Amino acid sequence: MLRRELLLFCCLLFSLCFIHGQEKKDSTRILFIGNSYTHYHDMPMIMQEIASTQKVDIAYTTFCPGGVRFRQHLENKDLIQAIKKGCWDYVILQEQSNAPALQSEKVVTEVYAAAHTLDSLIHTYNPHVHVIFYMTWGHKDGTQRLAENYPLINTYEGMQERLKISYLEMTYQNDAWCAPVGMAWQRVRKERPDYILYWPDRSHPSPLGSYLAANVIFTTIYQKPYQTEVTKGLPPEQAEYIQQVAQQTVFGNLELLNIKK
Repeated sequence: MLRRELLLFCCLLFSLCFIHGQEKKDSTRILFIGNSYTHYHDMPMIMQEIASTQKVDIAYTTFCPGGVRFRQHLENKDLIQAIKKGCWDYVILQEQSNAPALQSEKVVTEVYAAAHTLDSLIHTYNPHVHVIFYMTWGHKDGTQRLAENYPLINTYEGMQERLKISYLEMTYQNDAWCAPVGMAWQRVRKERPDYILYWPDRSHPSPLGSYLAANVIFTTIYQKPYQTEVTKGLPPEQAEYIQQVAQQTVFGNLELLNIKK
């Protein structure tokens, strides 16, 4: 009896994927696992709108409650169920803003371990998936959560460098791809300091910051040059600049980001 019930469950699981595939047979299916840095200004929807202008149909699901870390996501039964349904083409992983910038020993035990567990679970149920680590940006004035005896991240530059290294390490350890939002963010800060990338809290993204993130992640997935009329109310010249920075940051660092066709 138990064997029969298990067989029925497996058949149902397969049919759910197949039916969804029939309904969205040309869709690229993306699962976002993150927190408010992904959720702000509905960044995945911006990416979907950009994709539609390139005739790319994206269907996405998000698990992005505020402040949640990778290890907490592993306790979310609904997320685990979503992963186990399979059928995902891409899974975007974004850690809490401060955690990957901490001391190396803390990052290894508190971030890398959970990232690897998530990656392994994702690949078990989605064998052809591409996992993408979404590299975030440093807080505007350095970390807002001071780490004892670790002044390295008390400046934007120091925090950004730590985030970059940690996200690239997670990428290499799991043979994943990296979406270099933080690297593009750093370039915009340097070249256009008048552009407002931060929300007033000096941590979360402004609408412009979310637009930048959407373009970087879409470029990481799409891997072709593009122009889009989706500007989300930004001045056209500003939107075009952001699109170009996003694409140049990805295409100019494919090896670094472990991005392979």
